[in-house]
Amino acid sequence: MPPETNPRLVFERLFGDIDTSLSPEVRARRLRYRRSILDLVSERTSQLSSDLGPSDKRKLDEYLTSIREIERRIERSEQDMAHLTPGIDKPTGVPVEYPDYVNLMFDLQLIAFQTDQTRIVTMMMGREGSMRTYPEIGIPDPHHPLTHHRGNPDWIEKVTQVNSLHVKLFAGFIDKLKSTPDGDGSLLDHSMIVYGSSLSDGNRHAHDDLPVVMFGRGGRFRMGSHMVYPKQTPMTNLFLTLLDRMGVPSEKIGDSTGQIEHLGDV
Repeated sequence: MPPETNPRLVFERLFGDIDTSLSPEVRARRLRYRRSILDLVSERTSQLSSDLGPSDKRKLDEYLTSIREIERRIERSEQDMAHLTPGIDKPTGVPVEYPDYVNLMFDLQLIAFQTDQTRIVTMMMGREGSMRTYPEIGIPDPHHPLTHHRGNPDWIEKVTQVNSLHVKLFAGFIDKLKSTPDGDGSLLDHSMIVYGSSLSDGNRHAHDDLPVVMFGRGGRFRMGSHMVYPKQTPMTNLFLTLLDRMGVPSEKIGDSTGQIEHLGDV
C-alpha cells in the first residue's frame, strides 16, 4: 500500500468524511442520504451487468468494488457515531513545522488504536532519501546528504541532533500510549511497538547490526532487556515472531529463516 502523507486524508480514511463540528443527528442524516444513493447505483448496475460482454463486465466489477469500499467506510462511520466522536478535529492538511506534523500523525495512530479502527500501523519518520531540513533545531542542511558525512564531525553532530529529535517525538507517542487507559491496562500494555531503521550506518549504507527498540507488552514480552543476535539474522525474523505473538502464525516472511528465540519471554 502506498504511504499516506496527508493527515486529513488519514482522518477521513479512519472516520469517513465527517465534519466534527456537526451534531451526530446531522452526520447520521448525511450518511443515510449517501447510503440511499449507493443502493440506487448498485441496483441499476446489477441490471446493466446482464447486458454486457466479458470485458465490460470486468470494468463494471472494478467500479462496483470501489462502491463497496465506500459502503464499508460508511458502515464504519455509522458504527463510530454510535459510540464515539473522534477526539481530534479533522486536520486541514500537512502542518508546516515538522514536530507538529509528526505529532499529529502519531495522534491519529493513537486514536485509531483507541477506537479499534485498525490493529496495525506503519509510519516512516522520514524517507530514506529525504532532503528535509530541520530549522526548528537549527539544522538548515538536508537530512540525507548529512548522513553521508564521510567522518566530518560537524555533519555527524547534525545527524545526531536530527536523530535525537526523531527519538524525542517517538518517546512522546509512547508516553501517550502509556497514559491512555485500555481495558485492564493501557494502550501501551496491549501493543507491540517497534522503532528502528533499515540502516545502521547511513554513511556506509550498512544494513547489519540494526538498532531496533521495542515497547509494549502486547506480545507477552519482558521489557528492559538488551539482546544481541548473531550476524546475518534477517529483520524479517523479528516480524515473523511478532506475527506469531499476535496469533497470526506464518511459516515465512520475505527472507526470514525462522522466529527469534528468547525474545524477552515473560
